[in-house]
Amino acid sequence: MTAALLLAALSMGFLGSPHCLGMCGGLVTAFGLSMKDTSPNKRRALVATYHLGRLTSYAFLGLLAGFIGTTALAPFMTDNQLPRILLGLVLLFVGMTMLGAPFLAKLEKLGMRFWQWLSPLRQKVFPLTTFPRALAAGLLWGFLPCGLVYGALLMAVVGHSAPTGAALMFVFGLGTLPMLIATHSTVNWLRHHIGRLRLRQMNGALMMLSGVAVIAIPLAMSSMHGGHGHGGHAAMMDDSAAMTMDSDAHAMHQHHDMDSMNDDMTEMQHDGMQHTDMNHNNMDHSGHDMHANH
Repeated sequence: MTAALLLAALSMGFLGSPHCLGMCGGLVTAFGLSMKDTSPNKRRALVATYHLGRLTSYAFLGLLAGFIGTTALAPFMTDNQLPRILLGLVLLFVGMTMLGAPFLAKLEKLGMRFWQWLSPLRQKVFPLTTFPRALAAGLLWGFLPCGLVYGALLMAVVGHSAPTGAALMFVFGLGTLPMLIATHSTVNWLRHHIGRLRLRQMNGALMMLSGVAVIAIPLAMSSMHGGHGHGGHAAMMDDSAAMTMDSDAHAMHQHHDMDSMNDDMTEMQHDGMQHTDMNHNNMDHSGHDMHANH
């Protein structure tokens, strides 16, 4: 299940990044303008550094989300089916969000307040002329409010462990890299094809179907095996024991009949032998009498 979640997080980041480009585009432009006096090689290294900081922030948030999930949801994880049902509900929720449902709009507004609170720190990292500043800028960028990020965090909550949550968010960040590091012409190409082919909507629908499947499978399995619980097994064992006892009784009865038949045959043979002896004796006596009379 973890591999499927990682794939879902990666596709979510890649196919949802055109949506995030509207909010992150201005920040990327500001970063680029602050590095206009640096050499091309250093600029590429600085870009890689602040994206590393951003992915590190995502992984940290995923670690927290996974820890919250393992602690807050621990009382509800005693049933083997409930974790899968929660995961299915999250996939349904995220899929509907990717289809355009404004479920996370209020969370984005709350996140914007926190982002504005970080404004003094953000101003201190400009211009991005050193690697520590680029790393700090990336770390702050990870807290930029985004509904897609919040949806990925929900997946991290039900990821069953804090490390899994961190991995999910890091992979999600990897999915957003192509759109955010591409050149202007490449960005337009990606946005055009992702929009024209409705890849984001297809991915949202696929996540919704996955959520339905994750929920339906354990429920279907439970209903299929509902009659085979302890009572069903006990009844089956009782029936089997009864059949075994009947079979043993039938075998004993057959054995008794065979013994009776053997006894009868023995008696018949014994009576036959006695009868033969009596005839032989009678014949001997008759011959003797005839000889005496003669």
